[in-house]
Amino acid sequence: MKEEMKGLYAAIVLSIVVIFVSNWLFPATKSVSVPAQKNDAIVVKQEENTVKSSDKTLELSVQDALKQDRRIKIQNDALRGSIRIKGGRFDELYLTKYKASMDENSPNVELLTPAKSKTPYYAEFGWLGSDSSMKLPDGETLWSVRGTELTSKSPIVLEWNNGQGLKFVRKISLDENYMFNIEEVVENNTSKNITLYPYGLISRKYEGETSNSIVHEGIAGVINSSLKEIKVSDLEKGDKKEYKTTGGWAGFSDRYWFSAFILNNTQESSLKFANTGTQQYQVDFVGEPMTIAANTVGTYNTRFYSGAKEIKLLDRYTKKLGIEKFDLAIDFGWYYFLTKPFFYILDFLFNIIGNMGWAILLFAALLRLAMFPVANKSYESMSKMKKVQPKLQALQEKYRDDKQKLQTEMFELYRKEKINPASGCLPMLIQIPVFFSLYKVLNIAIEIRHAPFIGWIKDLSAPDPLTISVITHLPIPSFLDIGVWPIVMGLTMYIQQKLNPKPTNKDQARMFALMPLFFTFMLGHFASGLVIYWTLSNILSIIQQKVIMKRVGVD
Repeated sequence: MKEEMKGLYAAIVLSIVVIFVSNWLFPATKSVSVPAQKNDAIVVKQEENTVKSSDKTLELSVQDALKQDRRIKIQNDALRGSIRIKGGRFDELYLTKYKASMDENSPNVELLTPAKSKTPYYAEFGWLGSDSSMKLPDGETLWSVRGTELTSKSPIVLEWNNGQGLKFVRKISLDENYMFNIEEVVENNTSKNITLYPYGLISRKYEGETSNSIVHEGIAGVINSSLKEIKVSDLEKGDKKEYKTTGGWAGFSDRYWFSAFILNNTQESSLKFANTGTQQYQVDFVGEPMTIAANTVGTYNTRFYSGAKEIKLLDRYTKKLGIEKFDLAIDFGWYYFLTKPFFYILDFLFNIIGNMGWAILLFAALLRLAMFPVANKSYESMSKMKKVQPKLQALQEKYRDDKQKLQTEMFELYRKEKINPASGCLPMLIQIPVFFSLYKVLNIAIEIRHAPFIGWIKDLSAPDPLTISVITHLPIPSFLDIGVWPIVMGLTMYIQQKLNPKPTNKDQARMFALMPLFFTFMLGHFASGLVIYWTLSNILSIIQQKVIMKRVGVD
């Protein structure tokens, strides 16, 4: 029985380690390549729309790059920016509801930037064709414009005539949030049928490594109903991953923001992720060929999302626009079935209380209440274990040279006292997925970003800022420099551990004695909201356990 308990405790600790390590080691789903387009001209034309130059001398500041071209202003309650008239390119976008930092004078979050800036990030849409003699709009096309500003109430229209009997019209509209609608119209005024392919691309340059052990950052999309997450470091220069899919979406994902085009739910699209240059990456699609008869009009509709990962908003888009699994733009992790409901519970409590910190504490209390029957049984078993501790020590002393007999006598003692040693671990086993689900919520939910609590906690998604070095002004190594809340949490873990029966194995006892210290420094660099939750959960456990111990008659 002692060996079984030792194995069970080891399994709990191992589970914690495995879940953390898996963030680094768990491989992304392997991509499935598909045959290249039959018409190579389509692929070549598509990639020509990407800025390939890596010459640092050509880089401009965002403001200088914006001044080089005429622009159409974008403005609604959530966005501001502009579209470059040349090429009809989406390349300037700021999120007006979010600041880049907690600083009072911090600028708004910058999402899209021009091609000639230091870190270009932009999107283009249009048509491709197999006839090289046919002039088609591209990144250098100078459109004529109808409309002065793109808002949620006033769309704009771009027009261009290729001089060969084709007129291209692009109507761009924007809702009150982050969703653009691009309606592409081609008027075929020639005497022959033409075949065109609708396309869209998002191009972005990354500087440095983008890997994040907490949240996926890089290329993401839902392809054939399956989520694909690809690190940009997995795409060497010239490498590409290609797919065929009907419906879904794809783009570039950051921790709290993303940009993606929405694919047609009724037509098959060819999707490609590629490294097109030095740290320059592209996500693009080509739709099914569209044949436009002479003297008729052809239309293709594309949606483009560029904004914040607001969970409730993405869910609304899924229902309203039929965008498959749009909420998976948010990295909910392994415990999706817990993480997402936890967010909605926290959001509900926040709407009642008005402070996310108090909502987290109330959530902890409600969770302890839900687990009360299981925890009650567990603490009762542990209290009985603590009560028979002298008898266990006596058996160990008596049968120290006969391990088999010791195991038999210990099992008989447990049976006689109606004790199940393993039941004491049940709350911990339940807490593991709960802990990591809440850990995910606090790291992915933009609604918790920059959310204050009380005192010095100004951002529940960030570590406690009132650290040992801040208090003492001493040069503390970063991994040891933890805040007040982690220390309080560690103390509650220590007190809780003292209430539990002491392991009979000395090595095991030493390991468990170090666990409060280990967790203190490990959680010391986690989101303060998670540490606050764990602290209150420990306090409630201590109170419940003390009451049961008194009832059972344990000192």
